[in-house]
Amino acid sequence: MRTTTRKIAVTAAATALVGALGGGTAAHASSSTTATSADGNAAPSACRPANHIAKIGAAPATSGHRHYRVTLTAAPGYEPCRLAGSPTDVRFYHHGSLDGVTAGRYGPQHMAVTFGPGHPVHFDIQVPHGSAGAPADEATFTLRTPDGVIPGESSARGRLVVDAGTAIGPVRPGA
Repeated sequence: MRTTTRKIAVTAAATALVGALGGGTAAHASSSTTATSADGNAAPSACRPANHIAKIGAAPATSGHRHYRVTLTAAPGYEPCRLAGSPTDVRFYHHGSLDGVTAGRYGPQHMAVTFGPGHPVHFDIQVPHGSAGAPADEATFTLRTPDGVIPGESSARGRLVVDAGTAIGPVRPGA
């Protein structure tokens, strides 16, 4: 409920802001949230938070780290878009309460990938082994493009454990 209400509010605020700005700024802002389809109709971008689903799942551990994969998928009817680098403003929640873990990022930040229907993407959450950590069941984040950020906050659900030193890898193609 909290995430849905926030998504609606963020989407409404972004729409109002784009409409209020006018001129070149609005055109630049809307380029990351809508695209023109092959038939010339404007279709919503798969990158907008309301237009994709994100899930967290366990991934194989490496020496010294636990890993979790966040997979993003988009349904048919949305236009593909380009993403790049690690998501920003990552926050972790457990039963609706904010965990106090701040995530850094790692890996190459400039590689662009296509995301949209039939083109899922994923990113890694890397957590150092060593302590019990803090349980979480939701992560919120802001997706990045090669030229900036996608307006709004995406969220993913799934069980994970986070701790100091948690780092977010760049978005990569595939599920």
